[in-house]
Amino acid sequence: MGGDYILQIKGMSKSFPGVHALDKVSINIRPGTVHALMGENGAGKSTLMKCLFGIYESDDGEIILDGRRVRFEDSRQALDAGISMIHQELLPIRLRPAMENLWLGRFPMLSIGPFKFIDHKKMHQDSVALFKNLNMDIDPNIWVRELSASKIQSLEIAKAVSYGARVIIMDEPTSSLTENEVRHLFEIIGRLRREGVAIIYISHKIEEILAISDEVSIMRDGRHIGTFPAGDLTTNQIIKLMVGRDLSRRFPPKGNVPGETVMEVKDLTSAQPRSFRNVSFTLGRGEILGIGGLVGAQRTELVESIFGLRPVESGQILINGAEVRIKSPEQAKRRKLALVTEERRVSGIIPMRSVRDNMVLANIRRYVGSTGLINERKCDKDAAEKIRALNVKTPSSKTLMRDLSGGNQQKVLFARWLLTEPEILILDEPTRGIDVGAKYEIYNIIINLAKEGKSILMISSEMPELLGVSDRIMVMCEGRVTGFLEGKTATQEEIMRLAAQFEQQAST
Repeated sequence: MGGDYILQIKGMSKSFPGVHALDKVSINIRPGTVHALMGENGAGKSTLMKCLFGIYESDDGEIILDGRRVRFEDSRQALDAGISMIHQELLPIRLRPAMENLWLGRFPMLSIGPFKFIDHKKMHQDSVALFKNLNMDIDPNIWVRELSASKIQSLEIAKAVSYGARVIIMDEPTSSLTENEVRHLFEIIGRLRREGVAIIYISHKIEEILAISDEVSIMRDGRHIGTFPAGDLTTNQIIKLMVGRDLSRRFPPKGNVPGETVMEVKDLTSAQPRSFRNVSFTLGRGEILGIGGLVGAQRTELVESIFGLRPVESGQILINGAEVRIKSPEQAKRRKLALVTEERRVSGIIPMRSVRDNMVLANIRRYVGSTGLINERKCDKDAAEKIRALNVKTPSSKTLMRDLSGGNQQKVLFARWLLTEPEILILDEPTRGIDVGAKYEIYNIIINLAKEGKSILMISSEMPELLGVSDRIMVMCEGRVTGFLEGKTATQEEIMRLAAQFEQQAST
């Protein structure tokens, strides 16, 4: 597993107002290995990597790279020293081409007399060569806004590799990738490992960690619990080390009882080409209806159309037996619908506003008094109530959203929509990028809402989650419903068969 350590983090500490994020963390990384970093949201993993990468300045500790002590004041210095990072939250420049995102800050230049210009021809050639070398199908000229989430993730991976780094930090790199793309990423990692590159791999997907890692470091509450050979660990051991308790049950017991039909969708067809067609289903009171499928199944497009974010060409939506026309989120809210979107950073949270402000946002009119001014006291009261009810871990309701862990940000989004007093909640990948402990809490929230009589429509790409939480599962492929399964008796194999049904038909 490589020779001497290429990177050593010694006694790293970091505090924020009201939060002790890192407490004397020490981790050693060998060259040519995959070193996994695991822990619950808020355990300090991302903070540790941001201190390493020069984004945060640590309060104490040191970094040893190739036997020399280094200190990075910004990420540019880290990149120049041979450390690159793929961030968990992707924030590309969506209104620029892929190749400009790839070479941002280091464009090839062309000198003509005393003037210098960007050499677009060389940039295109270098991009084509890099994508070809990594076996990635990305057009260098395509604007990033036209790329899928998985393609954007692939672009970020290519960017990290392009620096020729000796240490690459990958923070949840497979969160938006298909199974084929995950296999492709593992092939790239295998090649980098053979070239002596060290990979620091952060993921909540335990099966993935056990498949690819050489060593696993576990963090909890800002402390380094230990480093172990990956081959010596089991899923249950990792969970127990991460959360400090045995979580033999990954899903809470269910006590909701689905009742009469609350929503019925009949032959709903998108107005957009190559999207969903003739989708029909029913949703009962207190029922959790899971929606499964592979990337490209048009699940997000379907629920966004139901919520009025996308136009439909034909079909019906009935709520409590009456047909409704929903052409905007405002109309959806009036019909007692709520939508927790897939991308927290892009279409969910406002990172530079407080927890309280993020909570009251969807129902702000409720807090405007007769004078036209916002009733701050009522905002504070409702935010405090939801923080307690959903167990949001935050120093106060005034804390900025950017300072919360992913799991707690997700709870704030739940609180936002619960303050609108919905009857039907649409959840698009509600536990994406969240650790096992926080997932359990989110599952509890979902099941308790169903017990209260709320109807839940839940998209998930994690089959154990679909099986563990759903009462029924609707599977989609290429915009069509391919079947329904009972949650209690369904299997992963049945879901995959239905999810790939049209692909299989196309290949025969």
